[in-house]
Amino acid sequence: MADNSLSRRDALGLLIGAPLASACDRISSPKVSGAIRGGNAPLGHTLRQSPPSALPPVRRRVRTVIVGSGVAGLSCAWRLQHLGSADFELLELESQAGGTAAYGSDGVVPYPWGAHYVPVPGRHNRALTLLLREISALEPERPGQQPVAHEQLLVREPEERLFIDGAWQAGLYPSRGASAGDLKQRARFEALVTGWVKWRDARGRPAFTIPIAYASDDTEVLALDKLTAAQWCEQHGLSSARLLWYLGYACRDDFGTTLAQTSAWALMFYFCSRVREPEQESAPFIAWPEGNGRLTRHMAGVAGKRLRRSCVVREVVPSEQYVDLLVTEPHGGSYTLRADHVVLAVPRFIATRILRPWRRQAPKHNKLFSYSPWMVANLHLKQRPEAGAYPLAWDNVIYDSDALGYVVATHQALRDRGETIFTYYHPFCQTEPAEGRRRLLAMKHEDFAESVLTDLSRAHPDLRALTQRLDVWRWGHGMVRPVPGLAAVRQQVQKPHGRVHFAHSDLSGVGLFEEAQYHGVRAAEGIQRSRGQQFDSWIDS
Repeated sequence: MADNSLSRRDALGLLIGAPLASACDRISSPKVSGAIRGGNAPLGHTLRQSPPSALPPVRRRVRTVIVGSGVAGLSCAWRLQHLGSADFELLELESQAGGTAAYGSDGVVPYPWGAHYVPVPGRHNRALTLLLREISALEPERPGQQPVAHEQLLVREPEERLFIDGAWQAGLYPSRGASAGDLKQRARFEALVTGWVKWRDARGRPAFTIPIAYASDDTEVLALDKLTAAQWCEQHGLSSARLLWYLGYACRDDFGTTLAQTSAWALMFYFCSRVREPEQESAPFIAWPEGNGRLTRHMAGVAGKRLRRSCVVREVVPSEQYVDLLVTEPHGGSYTLRADHVVLAVPRFIATRILRPWRRQAPKHNKLFSYSPWMVANLHLKQRPEAGAYPLAWDNVIYDSDALGYVVATHQALRDRGETIFTYYHPFCQTEPAEGRRRLLAMKHEDFAESVLTDLSRAHPDLRALTQRLDVWRWGHGMVRPVPGLAAVRQQVQKPHGRVHFAHSDLSGVGLFEEAQYHGVRAAEGIQRSRGQQFDSWIDS
């Protein structure tokens, strides 16, 4: 068996770089309390084992079974309920529903373990608009007008800041110390973005929008999927170190990938898809202390007792008349669940392992899917650190860090003193995903804690003394990586396999709430349409 252990210095070097890791060796600091949390990896890894050759007896039959209770699975259940099709079960491997919208509730306020905001949707995104209205997040509807979020839910100022050259500045572009050449290249990039925001195909569709299903699939747009973001920048003469850092940060933040790994299509999608009109600001963000857990908690409530947690679906066996599922319960017993239709609301690599025909011979395009590992840490602080000349923002980033900085869970509470929680994000994207996962699993809590505190202490020298607890969540397969070639197969990967349907954000090639919700609603409507039901679609444009 391979030795996956790492020395302390090696572990820290992988997270924060060799110079800072060496500095850690010179620091003698008390151990910070906390724990490593996260998905049930041992239970999930049972999917690597071959299932038994014969299925156990059928325990019951259900009209629809949804495998996975992330955003896509919950959205599918939510839509089925609205369509009056209440005979469904939602099976979840973990003890908590929500997928990467997981959250914690044992702090001064709830806090996210993953996705932490949604932009205010355009009126074309009917599904998200309806969901937000259900939880009273939007102001009363005005005919012909775009949705408007309640003011108290919009991220308040200051929204974001960057620590560079020993001080904080407003915004995330590193403007402090930028040369005339840097600013000229930034203006050139913004002009390229404006050109794509204005662009429309022969059918009037934009090049980029959310959900992606409403965007153009014109060859001019998809040509961007044939090269990396780094290659695209080189083609356009974009070489400013500050601009490239800013664009690279955007890719790491939304996709968990570097410029050299991200497709040029995904880079343009990031900067164009949330802009409704040329030269306008992106749509404002809606945020709750627990992040998108507020939305998944509501949808899990709609599912109610039909949501069954800590269940492992070992195998999915489709036939012409029904689909059988081999289910293992928390105590270890197994049974067969028979369904008229099944929705695999799981990442593609999981679907490949549990769908019997695919385990024997998977579609070639499945090999295009890869997933970035992430580490998320929540720092429970007894007091906010000194803010410096620029006040604490919702999103706080350190220039030249491999991590993404932190968001503040109490930011929306209008309390600028006292206890708070910093949620720190770090994608492991400097190596190939498999190597990143190996490193992620090899690190101990003290290694994670030391790396986080060393990184953030550059901006907050008093942080160690203020940290009461630091917990870590390991996401081995945090989100799909939008590498070149993936956008070209979007339509193909959405097609059902007989009575087995697919719903996950990775079918769009980007790990966004809106994409997961779209595919969950699409799967639910597709099933009901196959049953002959007529209804007003929430997604057909």
